[in-house]
Amino acid sequence: MTEPALNKKETAELIVRKLQEAGYIGLFVGGAVRDMMLNREPFDFDIGTSATPKNIESLFRHTIPVGRSFGVVRVIENGFAFDLATFRRDGSYSDKRRPDKVVFTVDPKEDANRRDFTVNGLMFDPVKNKILDFVGGIEDLNHRTIRAIGDPNARFEEDRLRIFRAVRFATVLDFSIDENTADAIRRSSTKIVSVSAERIREELFKLLGADNASYGIKLLDDLGILKHVIPEVESMKETAQPKEFHPEGDVYFHSLLTLKNIESDDPVLRLAALIHDIGKPSTYSESDRIRFNGHAKKGAEIAARIAGRLRLSNSQTNRLVGLVKDHMRIGDTVHMREAKLKKFLAREDIFDLLELHKADCLASHGNLENYEYCIAKRAEFKNTPALEKPLITGHDLISIGLDPGPIFGKILAFVEDGRLEGTITGRNQAIEMVKKKFAKVFREKDMDIPDDDGNEKA
Repeated sequence: MTEPALNKKETAELIVRKLQEAGYIGLFVGGAVRDMMLNREPFDFDIGTSATPKNIESLFRHTIPVGRSFGVVRVIENGFAFDLATFRRDGSYSDKRRPDKVVFTVDPKEDANRRDFTVNGLMFDPVKNKILDFVGGIEDLNHRTIRAIGDPNARFEEDRLRIFRAVRFATVLDFSIDENTADAIRRSSTKIVSVSAERIREELFKLLGADNASYGIKLLDDLGILKHVIPEVESMKETAQPKEFHPEGDVYFHSLLTLKNIESDDPVLRLAALIHDIGKPSTYSESDRIRFNGHAKKGAEIAARIAGRLRLSNSQTNRLVGLVKDHMRIGDTVHMREAKLKKFLAREDIFDLLELHKADCLASHGNLENYEYCIAKRAEFKNTPALEKPLITGHDLISIGLDPGPIFGKILAFVEDGRLEGTITGRNQAIEMVKKKFAKVFREKDMDIPDDDGNEKA
């Protein structure tokens, strides 16, 4: 009878047992221990050990030297990957990101004391079922607190990304930040600009993916970090809005509420929620009431700059800019002709736009009529092909005498609108209607036009 396959945790326990049987210390370390104590499912099981990289490579068959100089070897077991790290003391951090050198040790306490936060400094022996706490992590877990290990100023000077990581952990875990640690973050907040954009984006996206992302953004703001990561947000503060549409308050507070109302955990959509009105401060005007004419277009330009600074991919940038640019268009759908509405509701990002619109409304006037209209229309159009193979193409227009040029887009859009509205149903009809509609630009030719079956008509 085949033995059942071991899961990831069981496999990690097997590795620890093998280390201990070979005479080494082997322990679960870091986030896995924290999450287990919080009854959260660990994503990874990192293992600390007194074994050196050379010892690890001789003990396990499948290894990858992912960070051998830092004592890290990846072990592949039962199809799972585990990072095994030799206990160490860290030297100076001249690049403010990684230690210049490390000294291996057999003492897990020394290893715990070089880590970032107390809740990440816990260790666990799965063989003996015993927690090892050298840094006060259990107490901080019980009090739901993020606290730097040792001197917080030193921890943040060693690795400046920890400034952001403290807020990310507080957000994901729904913890507060210890007062001394928070004060050190405020003193160090300007130094976040020395961290690579890719690292900041990674931490920001993890924060935005958390259940209470708006809490995290507020923490970033309160601790002086946000203005160095997305400085454009500063201008939204105290930018007043018309009370009849926005009783909730200024643009910044409205944006936090919008972010809070996004149900999806997609970080790009949540970033769009945070900055969807980023164009309002620069388009503010007062006449009969406060207005922000063209704020969506202006916001899209600013969103593109933010995306570039955060090194978003092309697809992420296009999504973000598109959502900011078009976040007001759901409100226009009740006035759209049926063909235009069908094409609009067939957009690839329509569900993102609808969710953004819903969150935007719930964060202000609360009127969801346009949202419900679009949902109903999508259901109505469900069995109506919105974007089938086109009835005619640019090649067809050339074949019947038109010169290629910008007019082609207008002609093909006219035909597509007619198809969606049901006024144009076949290829022959499409060509005849093109000849009538665009007679001024058409060079008449006496040609046979193939019918819909590909046969030439006399």
